[in-house]
Amino acid sequence: QVQLVESGGGSVQAGGSMRLSCAASGRTFTTYHMGWFRQAPGKEREFVAVIGRIGGITYYADSVKGRFTISRDNAKNTLYLQMNSLKAEDTGVYYCAASARVGVSGEYSKYDYWGQGTQVTVSS
Repeated sequence: QVQLVESGGGSVQAGGSMRLSCAASGRTFTTYHMGWFRQAPGKEREFVAVIGRIGGITYYADSVKGRFTISRDNAKNTLYLQMNSLKAEDTGVYYCAASARVGVSGEYSKYDYWGQGTQVTVSS
């Protein structure tokens, strides 16, 4: 199994930038595709982005495409989410997640391990 710890959340004004990190420990990091999800108050958790085991494949939710970039440093066992041009609707708790399934996925149920989440607040 793998343990995931997010960091880098906080408050920022609309139009600003923020980078989230997710440190992984435990089983070999490259065993997992890695994803970011978020949950706004009163809403269901939603997919943000996913990256393949060696970083060659990435997919994004339409709502963040062109503004967010997911990346990973397998030597450091760390996942990143660079968020630019932030909007108020990006506010929520951001979770990193690990999937040991065969293909990359944006489906919540395909992820086996989750971090505790980090709060991102964007003020307009």
